[in-house]
Order: sequence, then C-alpha cells, then structure tokens
Amino acid sequence: MAGNKEKTAMKNRQWDAKTKALIVMEGIKGKPVSEICAEHQLSQSQYYRWRDEFFANIHQVFGNSTKQDERLIKENQRLKQIIGDLTVELKKTEELLK
Repeated sequence: MAGNKEKTAMKNRQWDAKTKALIVMEGIKGKPVSEICAEHQLSQSQYYRWRDEFFANIHQVFGNSTKQDERLIKENQRLKQIIGDLTVELKKTEELLK
C-alpha cells in the first residue's frame, strides 16, 4: 500500500512565477485542466490555487510601473546630486592646485 501512495503522490517541486503563469495561461486559453495537470504532474487543486492567485494579483501588471517609475526618478535625482557634488569638489581641487 505504501508503494501505491508513492506512485500517486505529486513530487514536491519549486515552481518559479513565470512557469506558474504560463501553466495558468494554458487553462485560460482553453486547454482542459486535466490535460495541463497531467502534463506538468500537478494536482488540479494546485492549478486552481495558482489560477486564483493569478487573478487576484493581475492588477499589479498595470500598477507596478508607477511605483517603479517613482523609484527610478528618486534614484536618478540621487545620482545627479552625487555627480553635482563631485563636480563641485573637483573644481575646488583644480582651483587649489593652480
């Protein structure tokens, strides 16, 4: 009986986000969930958990760019300030060496 359980148990694997999304997209495009699960050796309940998580977070596809843009703008300002400070320091050093 224990041998039977080992044959039917799904392997514990780590799935990266991109692979999960691609698998969920197969189902969204109309491929039967049973085929998807058999092909990727995962349970249907796992597929549906991923699908539900996918739908719950899909809004982030369009929302993250604003946060990303703000972060990049701040980083750009910080780097410009450093360049400005170094330029002033360089000019002072050049003046002292004359």
